[in-house]
Amino acid sequence: MNNLIRLVDGVARLVDDDPWQLQREGLEPAGAGPLIVPLAQWRQHRDPAQGLWLAPDDDAESVREWLAELPLIAVDFPTFRDGRGYSQAYLLRTRLGWGGELRAVGDVLRDQLSHMRQCGFDSFAVRADKSAEDALQGLAGMSVLYGRSVIEPRPLFRRR
Repeated sequence: MNNLIRLVDGVARLVDDDPWQLQREGLEPAGAGPLIVPLAQWRQHRDPAQGLWLAPDDDAESVREWLAELPLIAVDFPTFRDGRGYSQAYLLRTRLGWGGELRAVGDVLRDQLSHMRQCGFDSFAVRADKSAEDALQGLAGMSVLYGRSVIEPRPLFRRR
C-alpha cells in the first residue's frame, strides 16, 4: 500500500515495502502479494494468509472466533466523517483482545491519526492524494490525553 505509516515500538515510521494489497469489492488488486479482503469474502474462504477488512456496517464481534487465524485486520473509513471505525478498533483491542496489526484504510487523513492511535490502530494507510510524511506529524498532535484510551486506560485524574 502506498502512503503507509506503521507504529514500530511506539514510533511512527513510513513503510516502503508493505506487501499487502487491499481487495475492494468488484475491483482487482493493483499488484501481487497477500490480500486484505472484505469480511464476507474472508468468511467464504477463511484463508489464513489473507487479512480482512471491516466495513463500517460489519460487526467487529463477529470475527471473535477467527482472531487467532488473522494476520491483519483493516478497518475502512469510507469518509472522514464516518466514525464507526473508531468504535470497531476500540472494541477489537479492548473487549476482544486483538493484538495483531490493526490498519486504518480509506479516507484516512492527518488530523485523524492521533485519535486513531488512541483507539488502537497501529498502522495507517493515508489517502493516496495526501502526503504520508506530513501525516506523520499528526501522530504527535496531542501531548496529553485527558480521557481513557487503548494506549492509556487511566483517565488523567488517576495518573497523578
